[in-house]
Amino acid sequence: MSNFLSQLFGNKSQRDLKELKPILQECLVYSDKVINLTNDELRDKTKEFKQRINNEIADEEARVNTIRQRIDTELDMPVAEKQSLYSELEELEKKAYDKTQKVLNDILPEAFAVVKETARRFAENEKVEVTANDYDKELAAYKDNVNIVGDKAFFDNSWLAGGNRVTWDMVHYDVQLIGGAVLHQGKISEMATGEGKTLVATLPIYLNALPGKGVHVVTVNDYLAKRDSEWNSMIFEFHGLRVDCIDKHEPNSEERRQAYNADITYGTNNEFGFDYLRDNMCNNTNEIVQRKHNYAIVDEVDSVLIDDARTPLIISGPTPKGDDQEFERFRPVIEKLYNVQRVFVTQILAEAKNLLKEGRTSEEERQGGILLLRAHHGLPKNKALIKFLSEPGMKSLLLKTENQFMQDQSKEMYKIDDPLYFIIDEKVNSIELTDKGMEYLAQLGEDPKMYMLTDVGSEIAELEKEELTPKEKAERKEKILQSYATQSDRVHTINQLLKAYTLFEKDVEYVVVNNQVKIVDEQTGRIMEGRRYSDGLHQAIEAKENVKVEAATQTYATITLQNYFRMYKKLAGMTGTAETEAGELWNIYKLDVVVIPTNRPISRLDENDLIYKTKREKFNAVITEIEKLVGEGRPVLVGTTSVETSELLSKMLTMRKIKHNVLNAKLHKKEADIVAEAGRAGTVTIATNMAGR
Repeated sequence: MSNFLSQLFGNKSQRDLKELKPILQECLVYSDKVINLTNDELRDKTKEFKQRINNEIADEEARVNTIRQRIDTELDMPVAEKQSLYSELEELEKKAYDKTQKVLNDILPEAFAVVKETARRFAENEKVEVTANDYDKELAAYKDNVNIVGDKAFFDNSWLAGGNRVTWDMVHYDVQLIGGAVLHQGKISEMATGEGKTLVATLPIYLNALPGKGVHVVTVNDYLAKRDSEWNSMIFEFHGLRVDCIDKHEPNSEERRQAYNADITYGTNNEFGFDYLRDNMCNNTNEIVQRKHNYAIVDEVDSVLIDDARTPLIISGPTPKGDDQEFERFRPVIEKLYNVQRVFVTQILAEAKNLLKEGRTSEEERQGGILLLRAHHGLPKNKALIKFLSEPGMKSLLLKTENQFMQDQSKEMYKIDDPLYFIIDEKVNSIELTDKGMEYLAQLGEDPKMYMLTDVGSEIAELEKEELTPKEKAERKEKILQSYATQSDRVHTINQLLKAYTLFEKDVEYVVVNNQVKIVDEQTGRIMEGRRYSDGLHQAIEAKENVKVEAATQTYATITLQNYFRMYKKLAGMTGTAETEAGELWNIYKLDVVVIPTNRPISRLDENDLIYKTKREKFNAVITEIEKLVGEGRPVLVGTTSVETSELLSKMLTMRKIKHNVLNAKLHKKEADIVAEAGRAGTVTIATNMAGR
């Protein structure tokens, strides 16, 4: 039935393009007209557009200014009247916004034609000559490609972007004009890799910057934010629009406030979110840096709005007794406990492998399944265990055994867990010491009672039965509660140390740089500067790695990216892979996904995946393929999921004497140079999954 309807009405992509075709035709008509304008006349179009918007909303703006002036000056105004004025203000701002959007829709084809023509003139001329204005003179003071000679300004078509000199050589294709219209409509434009998403963005950015309310361009990392702001800036600055990047300036600084007051502001998703949190912590409105959230274009939108959306941004600060910690005190004990469990898990895994070899009986399979489940409860992130579970039938045997023991509210699970020193429940991220673990700690000279919580309720109940004066009862109760608080802190410390040893791996979840533990973003492979694990976990990892254990912190302000981006009046995004998450993006953000066709038919061959039995075979095959491609003089990009894997491949390439570059969380400072070289013939680049690569 759905196939019949698709043939009758076309699929969603075809229907979307049919709606956008008339806009494209209008853009092309205006492109033929603006080609005859002089450079000065082309620049005057921006003033004309701005005036048209201002004329449309003049009445609303005048009334808004009058109301604001009354609220600021009439301090003794009755509350009811003030509330009435605020309601009117809200209505006027909404009306002005709606009118502005209508004007932007009307001028879209002509505005897009102006941006396209500007791009064409920079691509075809080494210098673009115009009559100099005050803003041109301001630009000439700090931009080496803008020069003033007499009453003329000369814009060179070559400038620095992302640490490299670029020469502008791009003009918008028809499909890019369609992509720009989609972004202006507050939708997601899905474009294939290499189709020029950065250039597409110039169209809606210019159009939506005209009202002067601010356009935020959100990227996944600071390198892309700085590079794109410099790369595209000349197209906007040529027309008198101000461009800045918040990642170039310190938080809470006057420079950052100026960056937000620019017509176009580039930055990373995290910095936009953190600035919002800092603004909410300000004591004075003069310290606030952000303006109202008007319009945002999010690059790699699926990565930002889906993958990272539920990770909260947290601003934390010192807590009372933050230095009063026992991680160093308990680290040697927990390290011994972890090591004895690791030896035990290695031993039972070897037994399981022996039982589960070819030709096993059903009893051997049952026993092998029990040992596998025990090993999984002991150390779920053990590499040998993960490798064995990837073999055919092993994962399903583990799940089958687990289901059997979870019947009747897991009353038989003790048979699995009792031989372990501690039990890890990876699903709920919890760790629990067993009786055997307590006995082992006693052997080390530790008091097992230190590692368990007393039943404070029963102790207080017993206290109530005793014949004591109210004062004595209060003192005893205070002692019980203090003792419980100390025990609770100690048990928490032990649990966090066990998590640090068993669930967090160096060069995967975090790296150690300059004797500091730094978190690696699993989505982008980048170091998350200034970010720390909460609830004492970061301090536990610092103790594990023998670096300085920082003071404990508490949360001051927090927001998820999902909630932050919902505050924008209009939100749009670009990516190469959004169609798979189209349902989620619509349900959460009410964002429609429009697939934009490629400018030319795709010539790239997408080969089938190759599956190998072991990692050794897989990596050897990768190295052999790299050798072959380098021999053909082709550039090679190898994507990895962790810092550890990137370094392993680097060692293997070094052994084969193949020259290569590594781009990961540890070596990100060389990024601009590595990226600049990556496309050259015979260059091999190994990179973690840094979004936007």
